[in-house]
Amino acid sequence: MSLTLYAHPLSSYCQKALIALYENDIPFVWKLLAPGDNAVMAELAAHWPLRKFPVLVDGERPVREASIIIEYLAIHYPGAVSLIPADAAQALEVRFMDRFFDNYVSTPQQRVVVDTLRGDGQRDPAGVADARQVLDTAYGRLEGVMRSRTWAAGEAFSMADCAAAPALFYAHWTHPIPARCEAVHAYRQRLLARPSFARAVEEARPYRHLFPLPIPVEEA
Repeated sequence: MSLTLYAHPLSSYCQKALIALYENDIPFVWKLLAPGDNAVMAELAAHWPLRKFPVLVDGERPVREASIIIEYLAIHYPGAVSLIPADAAQALEVRFMDRFFDNYVSTPQQRVVVDTLRGDGQRDPAGVADARQVLDTAYGRLEGVMRSRTWAAGEAFSMADCAAAPALFYAHWTHPIPARCEAVHAYRQRLLARPSFARAVEEARPYRHLFPLPIPVEEA
């Protein structure tokens, strides 16, 4: 079966799925979701009426949501890099950390970004303040975890790191990781050095002008 991915390079959740594909050199056809491309958007809607992405299509079978895409690839397209451990207890920690990055880093980060795109009178300062508090708490919790780990769920790169890479990348742009969180900064740098994520970052570079907040000078 041929794989088709409906995605945009700047999207953190699309990058999450791309990392998994790149880690095991899984071939796929990329359907770029570009503004104004009604034909591709119509295809996406046919596979997923909510029009959320990424969506992976395997032959005629759509697979929705980044975490489920990675789980699907692990089952049907296994490779040298096992992103879901065979050991059930280890896999549970991977899935927990995957949820941690999606729910407590990506979600509040996107809440801040979306608020900047709202017009006057539609802003939600209380919601933004709450989101920034969640990020601060998440950074603090992650600092304790990463002091004793190389990767998010232990010593092996996993689905949790696929989630962490874009989450921490954009979160630092949106709500900077404090200097005192040295283990988090070091982990973020390891993620940026990972070839699969480095590739995703470079593919998104032409679209950085769409990011509505200032980008740190050292990463611009």
